[in-house]
Amino acid sequence: MSQKKLLGEILVNKGILSPVTVERMIALANREQKRFGWFLEDKGLITGNELSAALAEQFNMKHLTNIEQYSYPKQLLALITPETALEFNLFPLRQEGTNLLMAVTDPTDMKMANNIAQNQGKTAVPVVVSREAFFAAFCKHYLGRQIQRPKGETVLIADDDKLTREILKEILERNGFRVLLAADGMEAYKEIVASRPQVVLTDKEMPNFDGFQLIKLVRAIHDLKSIPVILISDKTTDEDEARLFDLGFFDFMSKPIKAVTLISRVKRAMTVSGASAEPTV
Repeated sequence: MSQKKLLGEILVNKGILSPVTVERMIALANREQKRFGWFLEDKGLITGNELSAALAEQFNMKHLTNIEQYSYPKQLLALITPETALEFNLFPLRQEGTNLLMAVTDPTDMKMANNIAQNQGKTAVPVVVSREAFFAAFCKHYLGRQIQRPKGETVLIADDDKLTREILKEILERNGFRVLLAADGMEAYKEIVASRPQVVLTDKEMPNFDGFQLIKLVRAIHDLKSIPVILISDKTTDEDEARLFDLGFFDFMSKPIKAVTLISRVKRAMTVSGASAEPTV
């Protein structure tokens, strides 16, 4: 059996990167403790399709694009829960006899895909897709929505209290922000996946999982984990505040929230997320 090619070698052979660039990027990725392929994509040195095609070649797997354009029966989609699909970037494509074809973005980790197939008495057959293709298919077929890239500086407010949502929305819109609303944790999760807001404000206590559960789900997804999430609550204990930053929250605000505090915190979070805004409170 021939030895498996290195990802960098494949990209060089395809003329996508030079040997010098590969060497330098490997060093930088190692220094930042990031996966080499995703590091290259995040830096804009390769496209998602170039990466997924190279990974398919490396692992001798089939490569697909635009998987969202096909139809999938509900029984097939039910084989993988939305939460599992998001966490592990898995999408069920087709059942063929004893085989279960699944789209994957990371062919180096097939444990969950194999477990899902085995639970159905089948063998997992992975097909490599880009992260962009996976999310497009997930949003269309699991959420019934299209991925929307944020227009302007977008903030998601997740709070089960309608008055709080409206007050914060009015302040943010008055200062030039685009605002999305969610009344519970599941709505917020779907909105984050589909709309990619630059900043998320979430209440601690909400139906369909709370703010702490929401941050765990967001941080588990590579493409979402850099979004700044700010916790807002009037029922936070000293123990809660001590572990906020360990959980991955960017900041914390106590209710009732002053307009100047809200805008200054959101502005700072926008700067971290790659956007910026001048407050006009």
